Amino acid sequence: PPPSVPPPASGPLVPAVLPLLTAAPPALPGLRPARPQLWLVATETHRESVGRYASLVLDGTELTRAGEFRRPGDRATYLCAHAGLRRLLGAQLGIAPRAVSVARAPCPCCGEPHGRPVLPDGRLHFSLSHCEGLSLIALASTPVGVDIERVPPPHTVAEAGEVLHPAESAELAALAPARRPAAFARVWTRKEAYLKGLGVGLGADPSADYVGAGPVPAAPAGWLLADVLVPDGHHAAVALRL
Repeated sequence: PPPSVPPPASGPLVPAVLPLLTAAPPALPGLRPARPQLWLVATETHRESVGRYASLVLDGTELTRAGEFRRPGDRATYLCAHAGLRRLLGAQLGIAPRAVSVARAPCPCCGEPHGRPVLPDGRLHFSLSHCEGLSLIALASTPVGVDIERVPPPHTVAEAGEVLHPAESAELAALAPARRPAAFARVWTRKEAYLKGLGVGLGADPSADYVGAGPVPAAPAGWLLADVLVPDGHHAAVALRL
């Protein structure tokens, strides 16, 4: 199916599932304004082939970073995420995955070259997020950010109130305790996706912007902000500059 097809009633966006890395490259539609392409990568689907494929498409920095993970599962997820990203970027640009050149934009806060990952010519924007066993990739024609997280345990939610906007903290406090972990994952992924889209990540104060902890995201001015449909026990969001 086409990536990021929204279901009725403007609910969560539905990501496409990345085909096997050893299969033919996916045929990607052209990028559309105000609509990100979203792809979900399940580590288990690609575990058997990713080591061999990644060695053919990733650069030395990426392979070194992969080797630093102590847990095999974390290493496999990193390899799947970055190999999948290169595969999609190459398909969209019409070049080999290994030929994709990724740089860092200047940080909006300090000007140093450690901002969001970018392509040198700026024709295509992308974002990548992964947690244990799952990765989410976005491609877009304007700056974009994605985040995917596991729903945290209750004690994490209790300790994290200071990172939320006061109105978001109040929304969480109004919920029954059993509902707070999922609501926290919802607001946190929205917040991190937006900050990644801005290019500042967690270098900015996450409590400064209100994105909402309720069922419907509160998009900052000039941005599309949407939840993304992912497997149970996780939450994900995408932010796209309009």
